[in-house]
Amino acid sequence: MLSRRSLVAIVLLANAFAAPAAFANDVIVPFTTAAFAAAQKAGKPILVEIHADWCPTCKAQGPIISELRKQPRFKDLMVMRVDFDGQKDAVKQFGARTQSTLITFKGSAEMGRSVGDTNKASIEALLGKAV
Repeated sequence: MLSRRSLVAIVLLANAFAAPAAFANDVIVPFTTAAFAAAQKAGKPILVEIHADWCPTCKAQGPIISELRKQPRFKDLMVMRVDFDGQKDAVKQFGARTQSTLITFKGSAEMGRSVGDTNKASIEALLGKAV
């Protein structure tokens, strides 16, 4: 017979293995030039998120993007996060002037961008340009 402690351990382990599968599409990849180039070469739909942890607009965009990515049409969308404060070369590469900038790509082609947008419908339209 299983002890209560063993049962709790089994349940926690089962949840630990199930959680990554359930949220696999909710992963945000830290931006690297190599990863971005590989995703472009593969023709993937990409959202580049110019983000700062201290930015209230960025914090408001996060849950919206996360919710939208659960839609089947955005299942292949790759989200790459550029650290506004720590990756100035990448910020400059994308021509972003401020944090909370969202840029979509379909392969190597830029499809659209927005700055400071927290409207779910317009963010959804922006993401739709990449898929």
